[in-house]
Amino acid sequence: YAMLLSLIFLIVLVAAIVGFVFRHEIKTNFESNLNVALKDYNVTADRHSEAVDTIQRTLHCCGVQNYSDWERTEYFSQRGIPRSCCKNQNDCSEEDLKDPNKAKLKVFVDGCFFLVTSTMESKMSVVAGISFGIACFQLIGIILSCCLSRYITNNQYEMV
Repeated sequence: YAMLLSLIFLIVLVAAIVGFVFRHEIKTNFESNLNVALKDYNVTADRHSEAVDTIQRTLHCCGVQNYSDWERTEYFSQRGIPRSCCKNQNDCSEEDLKDPNKAKLKVFVDGCFFLVTSTMESKMSVVAGISFGIACFQLIGIILSCCLSRYITNNQYEMV
């Protein structure tokens, strides 16, 4: 049992170390994937477009770095900035969303990349605390199972 707990403990430890070491690559990949999602954004509700809309509505942001990122997309030439960027859905017309100067007043101007990464980093302390607590319980389990194993072994020799 101690060996099994030790193996699980090592797997969790390696996963935590790998996540910490490669956190910058995760950010870079997220930024490039968000750029691709903006470039491929379309009216038909595919998973990537829905994800972009959900992020923009939930975090009150627009684009990757800012709202002007939409100007470089094919969607902007057809329909302007998506409605998920609007501060007030009732006060956002398609004409306003096609004009970047008018849109600046109607949409969220902050980019989503910074907001998503800062939200993830703020939640990492909670995840780290929970992981540390689980690791402590695993270590206690390893120590207690080793003590139990020694106790059982000692008692068997005394009986003979």
